[in-house]
Order: sequence, then structure tokens, then C-alpha cells
Amino acid sequence: MALELNLKGKTVLITGASKGLGMAAARGFASEGCNLRLSSRDAGKLEANAAELHNAYGVDVRIYPLDLSVQAERNKLVAANPDIDILINNAGQIPGGPIEDVDEAAWRAGWELKVYGYINFTRDYLKIMRERGGGVILNMIGAAGESLDYDYVAGGVGNASLMAFTKSIGSRSIDYGVRVVGINPGPTDTDRIGFLSRKKAKEMFGDENRYTDFFDKYPLKRPATTDEITSAVLFLTSDLSSYTSGEILTINAGMTYRRYR
Repeated sequence: MALELNLKGKTVLITGASKGLGMAAARGFASEGCNLRLSSRDAGKLEANAAELHNAYGVDVRIYPLDLSVQAERNKLVAANPDIDILINNAGQIPGGPIEDVDEAAWRAGWELKVYGYINFTRDYLKIMRERGGGVILNMIGAAGESLDYDYVAGGVGNASLMAFTKSIGSRSIDYGVRVVGINPGPTDTDRIGFLSRKKAKEMFGDENRYTDFFDKYPLKRPATTDEITSAVLFLTSDLSSYTSGEILTINAGMTYRRYR
């Protein structure tokens, strides 16, 4: 049996698409012949990404430099793109730190972009997709929602809420042809993990170049690659996964239940 994803010609909206997993997903969908609608706050990176993807794969790429923590900006994106086959909710940057260090303003700002951003985009596109009779929504959440950490309280609790949200909506949406699924990536080799690891190494060791020391505790002694996450994104949003809804795939090499020595 040949595993054909049959994604060619689909139109995919990706938020947080200027870098990291958002851009990796965009590249993956473009390689399958999908048309792309990309949004983030960074207009320069979006323009560069759009040019790269169009030149490499010949697909239609349109960009939307917007602050998706603002509801009016989210409304603009939906109004400009009603005919979406696949929505990838990916934009988000929730601050780290314990509750003593994350004040209400920072907590609310982080949740407005990611938690309420995912919820409101899902609400809008669920209605559109339901009326059309089909579609897929994938929420890129994060394994911190399963391994709750005092020192990442706003992010962990936000991710846990999005896990519950995905399961709740996806359990019923499939009745009218719309699948809602989630992915919980663990540590992944993106600019963000590099920045955070270097910062931590500077604080702990006085040498940011020792950031790879932290990878020793990971299974396989490394973070996941963006390709390993993107492969799952493509599969879950394809017809090969048509019986999957209300489920979340964790990709962290078993770290959730692993005890470190």
C-alpha cells in the first residue's frame, strides 16, 4: 500500500509562520503542493519565506503580517481567508518563570496570543468548515501541558487547557466532517530552544557555548528535528488520518514519563 498524502491543491493557513515549527510546516505543505497563507508579526521574514517557498515549489503563497494577539487582527485574517482546508494554530510565546515572576499582564498577553488565539481561530474556522462540510484544524500545543512545571506555570497550564480544548471540540466536530487534532512537541531544534539553552548555559556555567550540555538528559542526546514534527503534521492533516479527531500526539521520545538520573 503506497502512502499518498493527497494534500496537493489544499489551502493551508499557518499562524506563527515566520520561523521555527511554523516555517517548517509551511515548507512541508509546500513540498506536497499546497497553497499557503502565512501569518506572523514579522513582515520581513514572511516576505523572505514566501519567496523561498514559491521559488522552490511553485505554490501560491500569501502573507499576512499581523499581531494575532489582537482580536481585530485575527478577524482580518479570517475575513481575508474564508476558504481554508487546513488550519495550523501555531502562533504563541508564553513567558517562562514561576508564578512570582510572571505578573498578570505578562500572563494575559501570553495567553491572548496562544490560548485565546487558538480558541478563537478554531471557533471561526469550525463554523466555516462545518458549513462547507469538511476541514482540519491542528493545534500545535506543547508537551509542557503534560509535564507541569512550577517554573513554566503560565505555559504549562496554558498548554494543558489547549489539550482539553482540542479533545473536547474534536470529539464532536468530526460528526460534521471537521477534524480537530493536536501535537505536543517536546524540545525541538528551533531558534527558540537554541536561544533559551544558550541563555541558561550563560547563567549556569558562564559560557553560552555549553548549551548542548543540557541535551545529555534527552533521549537520543538531542532535541527533535523540525522534520520529525512536520512529518506528523502532514500525516495528521491528510486523509490517511481521517479517523483521527479529538486526539493529541506527543512527540518527545518518551520524556513525559521518563525519570532522569
